[in-house]
Amino acid sequence: MYPELMVIPMREELVRAGIKEARTAEDVDAAIAAPGTTLVVVNSICGCAAGKARPGIRLALASTPNPPGQKITVFAGQDREATERARTYFENHPHSSPSVALLRDGKLVYFMPRAVIEQSTAEEIASRLMHAFDVFCSKAAV
Repeated sequence: MYPELMVIPMREELVRAGIKEARTAEDVDAAIAAPGTTLVVVNSICGCAAGKARPGIRLALASTPNPPGQKITVFAGQDREATERARTYFENHPHSSPSVALLRDGKLVYFMPRAVIEQSTAEEIASRLMHAFDVFCSKAAV
């Protein structure tokens, strides 16, 4: 684990974008139990999180007319209990950090693993997420 002081800016980047930190398994369960859509970001200290994932997520949330109802983030390697609980909702997807998931009424409907993040620009990540938000978070999807 990295010292908490080192990861504070990486945490705050998503919190400033309106994403609530889930630091315990109970926090994760409570957010996912809420009706509607929940965005779950598995944050990471790696370069692709800093240069691609977090900027892409922020851009998507700032640009979409169809944001998810709940937005949470867990930090891999820091919030272990919360991260492990979040990953239990990702069905058969291998552990991946960073990664982004979208759940609807507790069921996984969209997943973006690290491999996609690594091969994409922040703008491409934002575009993929906005498409997922349009499909699963719009009033027409309800």
